[in-house]
Amino acid sequence: MAINVVIHSPQEEKRVMKVTVKGLLPIDYDFDLNVRESLNGDFLIFDHSDIDIVILKQQKKIVAFAKDLMTEVVYGAEARLFDHLRKKGIIVYDSIQGGNIYGSMEGSIISSKEYDIYEASVIMIAEWIGKEKPMMDDARDYDDMLNDHFANPDDTETTELGEVPHEEEKGSMAQKGMFAPYVYGRYTY
Repeated sequence: MAINVVIHSPQEEKRVMKVTVKGLLPIDYDFDLNVRESLNGDFLIFDHSDIDIVILKQQKKIVAFAKDLMTEVVYGAEARLFDHLRKKGIIVYDSIQGGNIYGSMEGSIISSKEYDIYEASVIMIAEWIGKEKPMMDDARDYDDMLNDHFANPDDTETTELGEVPHEEEKGSMAQKGMFAPYVYGRYTY
């Protein structure tokens, strides 16, 4: 089966990486991922809105890091990722644990003599991100709608104030002449 992985770079045109996985049935996988390769060959995947995923080749691990803040949303995304990878046979079941960096989660990749474990990992992560994409798109659309609602409200939700004259005192509470018990040196509760 052949898998086409498209790697986008802002400076150059699209590059295509051909991935071949041996199997019983030929299946073509076609997906786009925002993947970068580090200097030591690790894959850095930035497609998810809440987490960044790193495939550490030397340590044979997959690690997920919180993008901004560690919240229950981030933990949920990390748990769903590693549950998916565990069910697909990529991660050792009992190796899933919290990482040594706050808010990270990691798991060891299962060794294989027949398959390229890193290619299989990228494929399964792309499959998981494809499942998460509708949820991420809905959350982004909701945030955009809410921001637009606050920045540009309807005419029914706004008022025309016009010129507001300056006054010495505004509001219903008088600032001068109020009795304050602390003025006399003691608090009275």
